[in-house]
Amino acid sequence: MEFSHVSVLLEETIEGLNINKEGIYVDGTLGGAGHSYQIASRLSSQGRLIGFDQDEDAIKASTERLKEFNNVTIVRSNYRNMKEELNNLGIEKVDGIMLDLGVSSYQLDAVERGFSYKEEANLDMRMDNRNQVTARDIVNNYSQNDLFRIIRDYGEDKFAANIAKHIVAYREEKTIETTTELAEIVKAAIPMKFRKQGGHPAKQTFQAIRIELNAELTVLKESLMEMIDMLNPQGRICVITFHSLEDRIVKNIFKEAQDPCTCPKNFPKCVCGKKSKGNIVTRKPILPSEEELINNSRSKSAKLRIFERA
Repeated sequence: MEFSHVSVLLEETIEGLNINKEGIYVDGTLGGAGHSYQIASRLSSQGRLIGFDQDEDAIKASTERLKEFNNVTIVRSNYRNMKEELNNLGIEKVDGIMLDLGVSSYQLDAVERGFSYKEEANLDMRMDNRNQVTARDIVNNYSQNDLFRIIRDYGEDKFAANIAKHIVAYREEKTIETTTELAEIVKAAIPMKFRKQGGHPAKQTFQAIRIELNAELTVLKESLMEMIDMLNPQGRICVITFHSLEDRIVKNIFKEAQDPCTCPKNFPKCVCGKKSKGNIVTRKPILPSEEELINNSRSKSAKLRIFERA
């Protein structure tokens, strides 16, 4: 199937990057290159765009989409390796970075990738198929306590304990192989009166397993401050999140970058010596417009936050 992904908050992100046509920009999550195409089309021959993605299908699709530009470099790697990969290209500082986090529409819709609870497929959920571990390994090998922890923390599901218990009880009889098998186990673990609330009962468990498998929150936590450090003065970083866990990390790291002082509030002046790295541009996150929500239902939980380097 074709790699199709409707870019969320597209105009808002491009505007937020405040593009200098001779600058160097990085898209850390290329996907189908919707955002990247708009960035590249605003650059002169002196400008440059470097795009990262770990997904083989995304690399193929974005290479095709961006082939008309001769100042674009595409790297197959997780954005956690951005600094190292940019250094390999002789780049130390950039003028803008964007991240569109989470799973793409293509990954959800490509049944064989095993991201969706709606279609029968092998339990996979890898964003990078070079990795050996799949969702099947997590579901069948994690202890009940670890399953409970990730479903509670990454899925924010109040029935996490019961879901973990049901998964472990089921796999004692047979290995859990498919997405629909797991979805049914989760459904059975949730009391009937709660099953119709907030979408499919397996949604949060699938999210939790996907986040754990692809280390999504860990990568974000470990990389974001480093990306801020890579920005030139007045350079901006735009981050689109799709659930509260991601958004909280971005919000907190941006706050720390703006005001890193650790002195007690009653101190007359700062003695810790920690200097601000810049300013948060978005006091509150930018949300999709009514029109975008109508045209793309998957945008409904999207939030955009922007930080500018001093």
